[in-house]
Amino acid sequence: MKKVLTIAGSDCSGGAGIQADIKTMTANNVYAMSAITALTAQNTTGVTGIVNIAPEFVKSQLEMIFEDIFPDAIKIGMVSSPEIVEAIEYELVKYKAKNIVLDPVMVATSGSNLVENSAIKIMQEKLFPLAKLITPNIPEAEVLSGIKIKDEKDMERAAKIIYENHGCAVLLKGGHSINDANDLLYENGKAKWFFGKRIDNKNTHGTGCTLSSAIASNLAKGYTTEESVQRAKNYISDALLAMLDIGKGSGPLNHSFNINGEYAKEADNE
Repeated sequence: MKKVLTIAGSDCSGGAGIQADIKTMTANNVYAMSAITALTAQNTTGVTGIVNIAPEFVKSQLEMIFEDIFPDAIKIGMVSSPEIVEAIEYELVKYKAKNIVLDPVMVATSGSNLVENSAIKIMQEKLFPLAKLITPNIPEAEVLSGIKIKDEKDMERAAKIIYENHGCAVLLKGGHSINDANDLLYENGKAKWFFGKRIDNKNTHGTGCTLSSAIASNLAKGYTTEESVQRAKNYISDALLAMLDIGKGSGPLNHSFNINGEYAKEADNE
């Protein structure tokens, strides 16, 4: 079984962060591991508190993982302080980590800020060069590229700027009303569109976490970047189409929509 590590924050309500990552990885048939960067008090309606994990303890978590069960791919999500960014970079370089997918999380689906501004700049300097792929959404890509994105041509411009500045492939996610869920992959100086139909489902909590984790899972299994993106998009579309409705705000996806079998059966109570 291939092994995938998520380095991210915890969502106590289970819809995003490491909880969504582990569910996604399990559904994609890889062995999931996690190094927690922050604890959040949040649910489908918003975030009320964030407690960062001590950078040295983040390093300790990563060392325990790399020394025992070396991951075939890594997903990086919420990294909310410069010191934690530096701790992660140190360990990834030390162990020559591969197949790194970085989701530059800045704002939660609910609109709450998750990352210190100072961490964004150092993340670009320290972690982007190590990544095989980064997966910004439109607002994140505007910050990273320095341009306003209003249409698909702007998406192509922004992706090219980010790629040229940092040398990593870019999957620019086209939600946020730019198009009908069409995403742009910019890799090796070439742009490729992945077309998708917008699904009428308000419950999108954790979609970014889910997509990046699914991509990492498929990279671990040996698929190319293009193949991994397409398979991940298929997975997240089906999870949205399952129409799970939990919580009072923007609820989570049904990560386990296709898990059936002996252990999924309900009790036959008379």
